[in-house]
Parts: sequence; C-alpha cells; structure tokens
Amino acid sequence: MASFIAGLFFLRFWRNTRDRFFLFFAISFWIQAVNRVIQALMEPTPENVPNLYLIRLFAFALILWAVIDKNWLKKTNKHSNPE
Repeated sequence: MASFIAGLFFLRFWRNTRDRFFLFFAISFWIQAVNRVIQALMEPTPENVPNLYLIRLFAFALILWAVIDKNWLKKTNKHSNPE
C-alpha cells in the first residue's frame, strides 16, 4: 500500500511540473506495489522466485533511468546545442 501511495505522490508532482522524472518514479512505485500484491496472493513459495526479482529489477532500472535522464542526458544535450 505504501508503494501505491508513493506513486500517487509522484504522479501529483508530475502533474504539477510535467517533468517525466516524477512520472518514471510513479510508474516504478506502482510496479513495486503490483509486485507486492502478486507476492501476497501467491501460495507460500521460496523468496528466491526469479520472476518476482525480475519485476523488482525492472522497477529499479526505471528509477535508475529516470535519474540518468534527469541529470546526465540533459547536461549532454545542453552542451551539444549552445545557444
């Protein structure tokens, strides 16, 4: 539930700023929320189920991409297009 609510906060920030950084974070937290729901509804299984870790990996990769997109890619575009 906390991941879903965190996603709602980031969605609100995205709606105010239209900065896709916040949209990537919202989507990532919602993916993690869905992952937790799936985990709760499954039969008791070992914690090392690869599919669950792949979903988490995708969510964290999305956060990493958001940070790279926000900081690194915008700086390189600024330097390549002098005004």
